[in-house]
Amino acid sequence: MEIERKFLVKKLPEKLGDAHEISQGYISLDPEVRIRHKDNKFFLTAKSDDFLSRDEQELEISRVFYEILSSLIQNYLIEKTRYEIPLSDGNLAELDIYHGNLSGLITVEVEFPSEFLAENFEVPEWFGEDVTFDKKYKNKNLSKLENLSTLINNSNKKKLKK
Repeated sequence: MEIERKFLVKKLPEKLGDAHEISQGYISLDPEVRIRHKDNKFFLTAKSDDFLSRDEQELEISRVFYEILSSLIQNYLIEKTRYEIPLSDGNLAELDIYHGNLSGLITVEVEFPSEFLAENFEVPEWFGEDVTFDKKYKNKNLSKLENLSTLINNSNKKKLKK
């Protein structure tokens, strides 16, 4: 079970922590099945389609299997640098700076051992808008975007309708 909240980033923190290069693509969007290359490791992951709490199964796979599966990727490959930032409350923030077609997008996620802790999380001041329940910020949906302006334009259109 994965319990996490996701936020946009208002400003970068002073210390970024350990960095990991990640590329991931989606073999299936429904059900959600992705492959990921993180540093020198490769993973196959399946997730349920909930928001705060989701079932997640992850399996480390070989480079060869990853390369075979990569031919099945739908939409665009997501590329990002992930920084692991320890928070003062003992939680770990995973700050993602996206590259390529999503360049300019920065998000941060925090995983929790329970929904109670997730719901009562004291948000650091450098975090921005909470997008945990906004489906357009799910990585599987970000993989559909040709560029970041599509996400921004769709957000602005919704604001204008209100």
